[in-house]
Amino acid sequence: MSPAPSIRVLVVDDFTAWREMVSALLERKGLQVVGQAGNAVDAIRKAQELKPDLILLDIRLADANGIETATKIGQLVPETKIIFVTQTINSAIAQAALAEAGWGYVAKIDAANELLQAIDSALRGDKFISSRLRTTSPNL
Repeated sequence: MSPAPSIRVLVVDDFTAWREMVSALLERKGLQVVGQAGNAVDAIRKAQELKPDLILLDIRLADANGIETATKIGQLVPETKIIFVTQTINSAIAQAALAEAGWGYVAKIDAANELLQAIDSALRGDKFISSRLRTTSPNL
């Protein structure tokens, strides 16, 4: 029996060191990072070209709003699941992100403990919200 195909991931964040750190973590865990992007234009282009299974997307990019970027990606590559990984800890923004295009919302401060859980949840078809937001906004 051959091993299951690796999950293909695109990492999108305007902070290069964060992208590289997350990419290294994912690869150590057996996921295949097929690309990185530092802005919305590159993210949309690479999503179309690479058709990843999953995109980790910052909610605030230097050139665009992450939710709007996710919406565009969702229209072009609807089979790709998007998890927002962000410093923004705001329940209204998290709700909007999950309602519009996201399968997960992970606070960067909790990513070491929650990112892999969020990925597993999204790939199973379940939504994931960072525990930091669940405790401060129980309606999420």
